[in-house]
Amino acid sequence: MPALKVLITGGSGLLGQYLNKELSRNFEILTLYNRNEGNCKGFNSARVNILDTNGLRAAFKAFCPDVVVHTAAVANSAKAEKMAWSDVLAINVEGTRNIARLSEECNSRLIYTSTDLVYDGSLGMMLKEDAELNPRSLYAETKLLSEEAIKNITGSYLILRTSLLYGMGLNHSDCHFQRMYESLKKGEEVRVFYDQFRSPLSLFNAAEIISCLVEKGFTGEIINLGGSERISRYGLGSILCEEAGLDKSFLKAISMDEVEASAVKDVSMDTGKLRQLPGIEQKSIRQSVREIVDREKEKS
Repeated sequence: MPALKVLITGGSGLLGQYLNKELSRNFEILTLYNRNEGNCKGFNSARVNILDTNGLRAAFKAFCPDVVVHTAAVANSAKAEKMAWSDVLAINVEGTRNIARLSEECNSRLIYTSTDLVYDGSLGMMLKEDAELNPRSLYAETKLLSEEAIKNITGSYLILRTSLLYGMGLNHSDCHFQRMYESLKKGEEVRVFYDQFRSPLSLFNAAEIISCLVEKGFTGEIINLGGSERISRYGLGSILCEEAGLDKSFLKAISMDEVEASAVKDVSMDTGKLRQLPGIEQKSIRQSVREIVDREKEKS
């Protein structure tokens, strides 16, 4: 049987570059990027803006994907808040509508990476997929609007409400975990929240799980994509210090109330639905952090 053909949007992004490496192991991929090429140059790739409907349609028609993994977006709250509302809405919602329509036209299954920030973070912990939704940022609001758009356009979808992803960014991309690691290695103080809780998942484990979801063919579902543990950013930083042999005294625990009182405090997710799917392996935070540290040591 020929390999599944998988089209990746946002291929030069933080998660996208890990997906390029992981999905290319077992599938034929076409990875799309817009401005930064990242590691896309090492794979079958094309420069396409997801708002360019003609260019996007040409890429779909030429490649005829079996599965589309849609990660392209204004990808975090801080970046979104610095942009015009109309621009964020266009990229995150209109761009997603374009992808969904073309996926439907091409009979492609669509896997969409949403966010845990669509949940109401004031209701408790370990939220299930049917928990109350209450996006409190422009970024989260556009992600929820995109979820609804997808469900209205195609029935062949898988929506992944993605947790805090951590690890080392490739090429131009980076994340808070990486910046924290680099600062701690220099002996610089890092301020981290002790009262914000998530269900973090390493970038490489997220790519592995998405690869499994591509292969297994699950559809018509909303699934929490995260780790199995509820932890604060300070807790994650503490594990990093322990596994990397870094001085924990440079890790300064602060409250979210000191910095941004309106931010979501607890969107830790119950990932039991994900774990019940065959072939899924969630690595523990300590196991993943150890792997990240070991990989970094091998580079030096």
